[in-house]
Amino acid sequence: MPTSTLPHCAYFEAGRCRSCVLLETPYPEQLGEKERRCRDLLPQVPEALWLPTVRGGTADFRNKAKLVVGGRPGAVTLGILDRGGAGVDLRDCVIQEPGIRDAIPQLAAFIESTALAPYDVPRRRGELKFVHITLAPSGDLMLRFVTRSEQGLHVLRKALPALLQRVPRAVVVSVNLLPEHKAVLEGEREELLLGSSLEMGLGDISLHLRPQSFFQTNTAVARALYAQAAEWVTAERPDSIWDLYCGVGGFALHCAVAVRAEPPRVLGVEISAAAVESARRSASEAGIAAEFVAADATAFALAAPAADAPHTVIVNPPRRGIGAELSAWIERAPAQRVIYSSCNPESLATDLAAMPSWRVRGARVFDMFPHTRHLEVMVLLERHG
Repeated sequence: MPTSTLPHCAYFEAGRCRSCVLLETPYPEQLGEKERRCRDLLPQVPEALWLPTVRGGTADFRNKAKLVVGGRPGAVTLGILDRGGAGVDLRDCVIQEPGIRDAIPQLAAFIESTALAPYDVPRRRGELKFVHITLAPSGDLMLRFVTRSEQGLHVLRKALPALLQRVPRAVVVSVNLLPEHKAVLEGEREELLLGSSLEMGLGDISLHLRPQSFFQTNTAVARALYAQAAEWVTAERPDSIWDLYCGVGGFALHCAVAVRAEPPRVLGVEISAAAVESARRSASEAGIAAEFVAADATAFALAAPAADAPHTVIVNPPRRGIGAELSAWIERAPAQRVIYSSCNPESLATDLAAMPSWRVRGARVFDMFPHTRHLEVMVLLERHG
C-alpha cells in the first residue's frame, strides 16, 4: 500500500477502537505535524540540518501486538477492552504485520480449546489476561501468555503441542504470571515453555529478543534508525563508544559493524540482565568484540573514572529522558560526540537545555508510530569549538 494512502479500518469507523487517533488525517499531514512539533521544541537545530523524515507506512507495519483476552469461554475476544471492561475483538487490525494478523484467529481458537476463562476486569475473576505476539522478519513468532495463576501456567504447558500445531511459526512461547489486579501488561515472573529468544534479522546484525526484552515496534523504521546512527559514527570513526540504555544492543552492534575495519571499543549498559545476555549472544554470533554490562546507565556513568569516558556516547532512554544527573555528566565528560535517540521530544528538549556546551550537527524524525502523535527523533551532537 502506498505510504500516502490511508487504510480502511472498520473498527475505527464504528468507534470500537480509536487508538490510531490520526487515522483520518492524510499521512503527509501526520508527518508535517510531527516535524513541526520537533522543530518548535528544538529551535536550536538549523533547518538545513534536518534530514528527511523516515516514513513508517500506513498499514502492515507493527511487529508487536499486545492483546487483551476478553469475552467469555466460547466467545473469546483478542484486542482491547471498552470503557465498561468488555472485550473488543481486533483480530483484523490493519496496522499489524500480516504474519500477526494470520496468527490471531489461530490463537483465539487455541485459547477456546484450553477452556481457560478470560480475565474479567470489572469482576476481578478469570485466568487469562493478555497475549503478546512479536513477529520477526523471518516470519517466526514469539508468543507470551499472561495468566493470573499457576493454573493457567499448568494448562498452557500441557497444551503446548496443540498450540504449535495451530501456530507452527512460534519459536518462543512463555507464560508470564500477573496475580495482582493491576493496570500493567505483565508481571515479574516469566516461565519459558519453548525456545529462549526470537532472532530479529536486521541485515548485518541479528538481535536476540527474550520474552521481556524491548524492541522498536516498527522493524523497517528500526533498521533506518540504527543505520542513521551507524552513518554518523562511520563519519567520525571513534575509538570508543558507550551505548547507554542499550537494550539488546541494537545501536552498539550496528555501529560496531559499521566501523569494523577500525574497530572501536564498544560498551553497552542496560539495567535488564536478560537484555544484556541477549546482546552478548548477538555480539558473539556476529564476531563483534563488544562488552555489555547490566547496570543503571546513570549510575554507571557517574561511577566511571573520567579517563574511561568514550569518544562517542549513544543514549536511547525511556520517555522520561536521561535526566539531570546524566545530562550533567555528559556536559562535563570529555566525550566528543553524542547520539541521542528519543521517543519524547519534550524530554529531549529539556535534556539538551541542560547541556549548553553541545550543539546539534544533525537531526531526523522517524515515524515509528504512524496514525498517532508519538514519534522517534534522533540528534547528533558535538561540542562547541
